[in-house]
Amino acid sequence: MVVAPSIRLDAAREIVDRVLAPGSGAVVAGGAERQESVAAGVAALAESDADGALDVVLIHDAARALTPTAVFARVAARVRETQAGVIPALPMIDTVAETDGGTAIEAVADRSRLAVLQTPQGFPFGAYRAAIASATAGHTDDTSVFAAAGHDVVTVVGDEAALKITTPWDLRRAELLLDAAAPAALPPALRTGVGVDVHAYDASAECWLGGLFWPNEPGLAGHSDGDAVSHATCDALLSAAGLGDIGSRFGVDDPRFADARGEVFLTATLELLAAAGYRVENVAVQLIAARPRFAPRRVEVEQHLSGILGAPVSVAATTSDGLGFTGRAEGVTAIATALVARVARVSAADEPRR
Repeated sequence: MVVAPSIRLDAAREIVDRVLAPGSGAVVAGGAERQESVAAGVAALAESDADGALDVVLIHDAARALTPTAVFARVAARVRETQAGVIPALPMIDTVAETDGGTAIEAVADRSRLAVLQTPQGFPFGAYRAAIASATAGHTDDTSVFAAAGHDVVTVVGDEAALKITTPWDLRRAELLLDAAAPAALPPALRTGVGVDVHAYDASAECWLGGLFWPNEPGLAGHSDGDAVSHATCDALLSAAGLGDIGSRFGVDDPRFADARGEVFLTATLELLAAAGYRVENVAVQLIAARPRFAPRRVEVEQHLSGILGAPVSVAATTSDGLGFTGRAEGVTAIATALVARVARVSAADEPRR
């Protein structure tokens, strides 16, 4: 039974249907406080338990998303054994002090008598249902509701993986744990790619480079606008995600891209990356060209491309000191490198059991 905020019920149902079989999980609206939300979940469980077979209820925080299944089994077994409330706990390893509310320490606690409490918290279903129905307001913890009704509460061993995801660092730690436990068949969490694009000057065409129009400069020849910076960026992103290259994805036979601006290719590339489960982390581009004079508009180009990709883009430019076709001012070369991150994970059926 999933208890979710009333404004997030549809999103919660979509997640439940995706993770479980469609229609196999129930979602109910919670209240303003934890006690009200738990009461709503317990009441919904009671309604679904037509034959009265439910003997144990486990109350778990979704923020502890990586709790191993062994902890759930351990808590449920201890509830059945003792008929007490059961909560997983870990020894306190940090020194804990009591302060005056500011910087002054008033006392240092004996950490041998302290524990870090986790979830799921487990209870005999009937006893907990009665306890929460008669509980006064103000309980912030499930075990305190049970203890207030005169029942015992004991602990079992928790697990370090059952961290509560609260801060950005918690989220990063959870991602690292998932990456470490992911099947070997999964692609790495971070991937890099390289893209190169070359275009000759065409004095009869407009000059578009880095997504911007450059007046009074020779244009670049090509099926589209010849924007070598944007095209090399697309190639680097596609390469990083293992999606081929700009030629295979947006070929000259596709009318959508005839005379298209670089932004069109970049947006289409982003869609391909998203569908494959990747997001852009950053892109760096090196332009080699005799003209246009790039430095005065470098920041403008970087801001424009970063806005399209939703990630930092840095662009540098140089010349080839008169060497080669770029030195002879026959055309331009752009070399891009990209870093992408995997955001889509395997389906629930393929995910390793935790």
